[in-house]
Amino acid sequence: MSNEQATPADGFSYKLTRTLDASAVKVWRAWTTPEQYARWAYAVAGSVEMDVRPGGAWKATMVTPDGGQFPLTGSYLEVAENRLVVGMDVPGKPAPAAMTMELDEQNDHHTQIVLHQTCDTAEERDMAEQGSTMLLDSLSAFLADEARN
Repeated sequence: MSNEQATPADGFSYKLTRTLDASAVKVWRAWTTPEQYARWAYAVAGSVEMDVRPGGAWKATMVTPDGGQFPLTGSYLEVAENRLVVGMDVPGKPAPAAMTMELDEQNDHHTQIVLHQTCDTAEERDMAEQGSTMLLDSLSAFLADEARN
């Protein structure tokens, strides 16, 4: 996996790149199907709702490593083939925090995934990058488990 951090004129950003052992179709399904997403993304079972289309809403109740729960909401800002821009509602901010997920199928069994996000502060970027790294770790494990079954 490669990690990049930058401080562009418009904020603090990170970019995570990883090659997954799955087709782009399987990765897309894992990211856009509520039942699959709940299984790998630290969400409470039954709490995930997704209307995967531009302007469609999503929500999930996430579980923290210490067992706490917190609800998240947002919308899909862009939905295109192998590309999602997901907006997350942030209390006190007028615009959603946007994260871009892009898939590039390398062959039938390998897909490169890139997560990119720009934040307002270095602290927000570091927290978002840590969360996205945890998501990619869990997604990789989920896809490997699915391939074995």
